[in-house]
Amino acid sequence: MAGKPKNKKSPAGADRRLFDALSYVILFVLSFLCALPFLLVISGSFSQQTDILMHGYRLFPEKVSLDAYKMLFKIPEELLRAYGVTIFVTVTGTFFGLWFTSMAAYVIASKDFRYRYQVSFFFYFTSIFGGGLVPWYVFNTKYLHFHNNLIALILPILVNVTYLLILKSYMMNIPDSLYESARLDGAGDFTIYWRIVMPLTKSGLATVGLFIALAYWNDWYNAMLYMDEGSRNLYPLQYFLNNILTKAQAMNAAAARSGIPASDVPSEPMKLAMTVVATGPIVLLYPFLQKFFVKGVTIGAVKG
Repeated sequence: MAGKPKNKKSPAGADRRLFDALSYVILFVLSFLCALPFLLVISGSFSQQTDILMHGYRLFPEKVSLDAYKMLFKIPEELLRAYGVTIFVTVTGTFFGLWFTSMAAYVIASKDFRYRYQVSFFFYFTSIFGGGLVPWYVFNTKYLHFHNNLIALILPILVNVTYLLILKSYMMNIPDSLYESARLDGAGDFTIYWRIVMPLTKSGLATVGLFIALAYWNDWYNAMLYMDEGSRNLYPLQYFLNNILTKAQAMNAAAARSGIPASDVPSEPMKLAMTVVATGPIVLLYPFLQKFFVKGVTIGAVKG
């Protein structure tokens, strides 16, 4: 009797394993390169001022120092209050910004709206041309009273035209038959928007919501414009940390003029420690929104 032929591994299977192995190696290297700057930031925040000035930034600190964090947390109640202001502004601004942006996107994406192209052009035109900083500041402070209040941190960046167009493109991919069947059942525009459009645009809403949240979390410019020293309790985190860094740099300059070594004030590690303190919480959002992020950006960019 002839023996059974031995099973041979198919060339396609070997090629597939080789491709997977190379893909894993390349992705690991790329991931390490992407994480390297953040690792340098963490390492530099625990380094001494003299080591950074003499040897630059390193992946591992020569001598571990907590001076930067000690200086940041000298006034923990003010830091926690700044965190609270930023969290409140971010949550409130993201909620209302996402709500208003999605409603406007639904209107200009609706084929039943006769003037949708004119309104879309109006939004697009305002994103290209502006009145300038001085008219913007005068209008907001004199007529809208954006001064020393939380409204000044929320309303100026509440609606972004780019995010509006992304959601509009996303909603235009919804089949017209869903709108027609809902209207045949007697549903109004708000019912269609809330019960049909919103559930079908979760990926786009998550992506735009993340962009809006990042804009609010990193915003310090509006606080600089509309807040003065009398409203220190309303400073957001970024502006609060910026003030600390400015004062540390001023102390370094004064120390240099007085002949005191500038390394006594850890301004360089403080910059990196501020980055860690400011970016830590917002980084935690990415794992929860990652599955929506790529899909939302891709679909929003295909059709516009």
